Formats: sequence, structure tokens, C-alpha cells
Amino acid sequence: MENQFLVDSQHLSQAALDKKHRLETDPASRRNHMEYLPGMEIIESDVCSQVMSQMESYDYSVYTAADVRRALNHETCTVEDFKALLSPAAEPFLEEMAIRARGETGKHFGNTVYLFTPLYIANYCDNYCVYCGFNCYNHISRMKLTREQIEHEMKVIADSGMEEILILTGESPSHSDVKYIGEACRLARKYFRMVGLEIYPVNTEDYRYLHECGADYVTVFQETYDTDKYETLHLLGHKRVWPYRFNAQERALMGGMRGVAFSALLGLSDFRKDALASALHVYYLQRKYPHAEMSLSCPRLRPIINNDKINPLDVGEKQLCQVLCAYRIFLPFVGITVSSRESAEFRNGIVKIAATKVSAGVSTGIGDHESKYTGKEDDSLKGDEQFEISDGRSFETMYEDMSGEGLQPVLNDYVYV
Repeated sequence: MENQFLVDSQHLSQAALDKKHRLETDPASRRNHMEYLPGMEIIESDVCSQVMSQMESYDYSVYTAADVRRALNHETCTVEDFKALLSPAAEPFLEEMAIRARGETGKHFGNTVYLFTPLYIANYCDNYCVYCGFNCYNHISRMKLTREQIEHEMKVIADSGMEEILILTGESPSHSDVKYIGEACRLARKYFRMVGLEIYPVNTEDYRYLHECGADYVTVFQETYDTDKYETLHLLGHKRVWPYRFNAQERALMGGMRGVAFSALLGLSDFRKDALASALHVYYLQRKYPHAEMSLSCPRLRPIINNDKINPLDVGEKQLCQVLCAYRIFLPFVGITVSSRESAEFRNGIVKIAATKVSAGVSTGIGDHESKYTGKEDDSLKGDEQFEISDGRSFETMYEDMSGEGLQPVLNDYVYV
């Protein structure tokens, strides 16, 4: 299986090739992935131990149809019920789960669906994550937008009518430091009503600074909650430190962020256990920070440049739908985002059942919104994409499609006073 994640190495220096080979073949050459690096903030929290104890003891093979039936009959979904709904025994009940999920979604969100778009401002990365197109050993076109270029991209997006943006970078504090990201947040506040961040994890004070610059919420993908598997996939960089990443959302809330979002990248490890851990991460943090807005994403692996063999492991659309329905039944108040990694057909269906938020007008490359939104080509602004998207609909088309499905597209529901 590990050969599935090999990347193109022909453009690396011999020294880099040697280091890459050592990291891939010799675990002793890697840092301990459970030990914090200097400068990483350690917080006192019991959330991690609660999540991990539940995930490690989860044996989904023991659940039966009777367990699933009981879970669906309960008015409130318990942790044990949720485990049953994620199990293989629940697959024959998918239609009933969808009906229950649709009812919960309608009860708490009506027929609304929120629209946003991501903006990648840099794709430099210091990490070697073997499944990611941005990884430091992948030979791609790297780029970091200037202040002027960021503002131009934002204006192009805002002119389309979009009111919420998610700012992303590669995970490189050396190329995209907190001050640089903060400046992007200030620019975004000029053009958008909602500003999200999906960047490398930082300390509480850095999150506080970014919130003061205009960021509303922070998204962090744990990738996988399986610490052993995590170690084999994240071979170099700050991202290798599993517990620091796990506690990122709590540090963001401690820093004043209004909301946080969670996800595992389904297909890296056992998706049922990762789905359980993702939802429990929300569940336990929600009890510590009841004022915070929390949401879940449910992405699957997608192909990347120089590696066309990456596909979701054992996670088909049926399994993805089961996870999303179980999320909605277990966490009825939580937002659920389905990204452009999924097909238009799947997204059109799932927003009627469990999802409450979708991306539109998406690019995972750097500096290409001018060409994507207006048709004007500018070769000077081009950085390679993180992964291939599946649903490339524009904001206008997505808005029309959602309206045509009987849904009410929402661009913003938050007013600053």
C-alpha cells in the first residue's frame, strides 16, 4: 500500500533524495510524532484522551441490525447509538438513516445551504505528507501571492457575489508567517462578511492575533486519528506532531475564534474509526465551549500532481453518505460541509439530506481566479493545485442549481454590530 503514495523525485537534488529515502524507509530517522517541538504550546485538556479511548475500543463488527434499529428509534442519539450507525450493520438502513437525517437538518437549518469559496494564497510547504500535492518533496510550481495579488483575487471573487471566503496556505511558517496571513485577513474583511482560515496550527496568541485581524473561524484536518498510521504518512515537518494538531481547534477557541471546523481525510486509515473520532472531537469540545460554532467536513482522498494512483481506500459514495447521515443524527446542530472533492450529483443530493454548506467557484491552485472567473489568462500568476477537484461549478451555477433543487442559498447569516 505504501507504494501508492510515491511522488515524482526526478527533480530533487541527490542530498534531498537521500533524506527522502531515509524518511521513507528508516523510521528511526524521523522525529517522535507524539513529542512537541520547541515553541509549540501545550495546553491542559482531557478531550484527546476521551476521543482516543472511545476510538481505540470501537469494534464496529459487534453491532447488529437490532442495535441500529434501537439507535434510529431513540429520540436522542447517544455515543453508543452513533457507533451503531457507523457500523457495517447500518448499511442496509441507509434509506431510513437518510430520512431521519433529513428531518434533523430541516428542523435545525430549514432548507438553507451556505455557499463559500476557498482562496489559496501560497502553496509552499515544509511538511512531507506523502498523500498531499503540496508536500515539500513534490515537484510542483510554487507561488506566494503578494498583498496586491491577494487583494486582486479577493476582488474578483467578491465581484461574483460571494460573501464568505476560506483562506488557505501550504503549511510553511517560513514562507507564509502569521503576519502575512493576518494581512490577508485584513484584506478579506474589506470584501467579505465571513472569513475562515485553513492554515498550519499555531499557538493561542497567534490565533488571537488572527482573530483580531478579521478571521472568524479555523478549520483543521486531523487527517487521521490513527496515531500509528499518522506516523507513516507524515514524515517531516511540524505537521508530524500529532497531539499539537489535535489540540489546534481548542487553542483557536481559547484565542477567541467564533467557530472551528474538524475533519479526517477519509481513505487514509479505517474510515469508520476516523469518522467516529472526528465527531467525538466535536462532541467533547462542544461541551467545554458551548458558545462556539462547530462544523464537520467529510473529504475523501483525491488525485494529486505526480501521483495518479491515490484513490479513497474503501470509501465509496454509499459509505460517505452513511457517515454524513450518522453525523447529522448524532450532532443535529453542527454544520456539515461537503467540498468540491465530491461530484456535482452527489453534492446536489446530500444537501437535501445532511450537508448544510458547499463550496463553489473552487480553485485549489494559486493566483488563477482571474482566469477562472473572467476568462482572462495571466500566466504570471500560477501555482500548482493541491489536489484535483470533482465539482467545478461556478458560484453562479451553484447558486442556480441549489435554488432549482428547492433550497435557499445563503451567502451570509452573521451581522457585526
